Amino acid sequence: MRALILAAGRGSRMGRLTTDAPKCLVSLAGRPLLEWQMAALRAAGIDRVGVVRGYQAHLLGGRGLVAFDNPRWADTNMVSSVVCASAWLRDAPVIVSYSDIFYPADAVAALMAAPGDMAITYDPDWQALWSARFADPLSDAETFRLNGSRVVDIGRRTTNLDDVQGQYMGLLKFTPMGWAAIETHLATLAPERRARLDMTTLLSRLIRAGQRIEGVSVSGPWGDAGDLALYERLIVEGRLSMPC
Repeated sequence: MRALILAAGRGSRMGRLTTDAPKCLVSLAGRPLLEWQMAALRAAGIDRVGVVRGYQAHLLGGRGLVAFDNPRWADTNMVSSVVCASAWLRDAPVIVSYSDIFYPADAVAALMAAPGDMAITYDPDWQALWSARFADPLSDAETFRLNGSRVVDIGRRTTNLDDVQGQYMGLLKFTPMGWAAIETHLATLAPERRARLDMTTLLSRLIRAGQRIEGVSVSGPWGDAGDLALYERLIVEGRLSMPC
């Protein structure tokens, strides 16, 4: 199986940390996020990894990655970056990873083993981490509801904890059949609507259209780059162990 890291965007919410480099090269515990991701992917048995580049693309060369480029990275969203690697997604199952996250190899392995043509990982114990990050966890939470293992709702703002059965992590799997269903759906949208489409909105649209998306529950250390200072502090305090 292959993996694809979506690293085209600058990550403006990270401020000065991405002034000179893409967000996947921001360091956590002394290593760039990209290295944490590569270590997890390789430990799970994936040895062919691609990257969709955009902002400061030259800094992602010479790393043994298959490069795809999103020339419109500044005015498109993440779905457009995935489309840049359509040839890969049509050819074989692919694990798709956001570039500003870290996660354990076990999460990748569980996703690889998941049934169906589309699957995403989620953390059912998300509240502990979100409570450390936010005074009110719901201030940054979105809906994530399941019917058995099937995801039936994702990505809406909510004020009800019952609507949040887990936290979507930014780690997905698409088989060629799953990607074909996505391409069919994208073809129904106007070009600029496609350009603005974010991943959770796409997943929500697919769910409403009847597409089955498997939810894969995972545990272990993970996080996103929204609060690196907190993760550094938790590591120093021994409350967070990095996955690899």
